[in-house]
Amino acid sequence: MDTALPEPSADEAAHAARLADEIRREIAATGPISFARFMERCLYTPGLGYYSAGRMKFGEHGDFVTAPELGNLFARCVARAMAPALRACGTDAAWFELGGGSGAFARDCLLELQALDALPRHYWLLEPSADLRERQRTCLREALPAVLLSRCVWLDRPPEQPWAGVLFANEVLDALPVTRFTVRDGEIFEEHVGVSGNGAFVRSDRPADPLVAGAVRHLERQLGREFADGYRSEVLPQLPWWLEAVAGEQTRGAALLFDYGYLRREFYLPGRRDGTLLCHYRHRAHADPLILPGLQDITASIDFNALAEAGIGAGFEPVLYTFQSDFLIAAGLDAVFATARANAAGEAERYALAQQVKRLTLPGEMGERFQAMLFVRQLDPDGVFTPLLAADRSARL
Repeated sequence: MDTALPEPSADEAAHAARLADEIRREIAATGPISFARFMERCLYTPGLGYYSAGRMKFGEHGDFVTAPELGNLFARCVARAMAPALRACGTDAAWFELGGGSGAFARDCLLELQALDALPRHYWLLEPSADLRERQRTCLREALPAVLLSRCVWLDRPPEQPWAGVLFANEVLDALPVTRFTVRDGEIFEEHVGVSGNGAFVRSDRPADPLVAGAVRHLERQLGREFADGYRSEVLPQLPWWLEAVAGEQTRGAALLFDYGYLRREFYLPGRRDGTLLCHYRHRAHADPLILPGLQDITASIDFNALAEAGIGAGFEPVLYTFQSDFLIAAGLDAVFATARANAAGEAERYALAQQVKRLTLPGEMGERFQAMLFVRQLDPDGVFTPLLAADRSARL
């Protein structure tokens, strides 16, 4: 972990100061706020939060790189894997992408679905950031023919009418505001954020409310042990409600989610005593979420057992849990790579494709750190891409 952070520019420092002042005013009015609320303010405050302001977030000049930003292999494989689900949902099928990043995934996915003759009637993007919406529009306008661009619609909220198709999210769950908890003398406490005498943000612990305490006790029951005194980690008690909210009106289809995380027994290892919280600023990773408000990403790993429980609670049937590398290979990465390599303009492009495969699949890169979970709802068996089933690792859950 590289903790030598670059100095923010004067404009960036002023931006962070404005958001910090807003958060301080809230704390002055209400008292210390939960860490989840602090994280929400840092990431999503309109016009100031990390995902609501205009700084470049993805790629070489941003803070981190996601799979779709490496090139088109990831999106093409996902499109191949989900094409049967779209076909099974009929001519009115929709693809509903949460987030959307720079628009690269939507662009490459739609082009591949067109080549597969499996285009959805609508491609919906739910993007809270006005800046990212505009970047997505620019990306898609520049790359897509009119027949594909006309299918793209930006939403302010999840669909309120019944729909069928594919729900897709890549690196969205890790940005949900997490609850931080700790244990002292057998009691559950929730981490809060206050302000010190010199105006700095500081952490404090307060007795957990019944929702948080119940979520932690559920973890202990599932793990078969109590957390040790002083143990601190994260939990997402709102995950079932979040998933139901974004997919609640989906009557038929599939939900595919990629993110980094662990099985529950690995997430809450006794030795992992300070959780999984991680911040990203200009490709540096560190563990202090109280600095650089609005300038840095704040994330936490995903408990995939919790995601499976949330999916079942939302009315889905889990059909696949696996490493990203296994998903992509089962989805035909070798064939997609071979075609792209054969069509490459030169040796530099062929080298870039090989590097892309390495980043996506090697265990030390994204291959095993990132995992995929696929759910279905009222979907006929032919709507599941059969080769994926051989990659299923659900028995590990």
